[in-house]
Amino acid sequence: MRRIDLIGVDELRDGEMKLVVVDGTDQVLVIRQGDEFTATQGICSHEYFELDKGFLTAGTLTCALHLSRFDLSSGEPIDPPAELPLEIYSVAVESGRVLIEVPDGPLPISEQ
Repeated sequence: MRRIDLIGVDELRDGEMKLVVVDGTDQVLVIRQGDEFTATQGICSHEYFELDKGFLTAGTLTCALHLSRFDLSSGEPIDPPAELPLEIYSVAVESGRVLIEVPDGPLPISEQ
């Protein structure tokens, strides 16, 4: 397993999200809801589109391209056309930093 430092806790306010580049190519979306942080793949699983351009509502994320909506606790698609879930990464907050824990090797992502 490897731990990746993504962003400072103070870089996001409640209800905000930010796209962070990992390993020079992979995009991770960091979302803050209250004091909770979620990290998911930054690109929609349906078609290549950055999810930071989407919308947050009550525990869900909607992709702005085709309006697929995803459950942020599981990554599962709620509304079509997306059929594959988003990868949700294990988050840890330490010393004011948001980190993810992922398997060694390439960052796991779901895409069609």
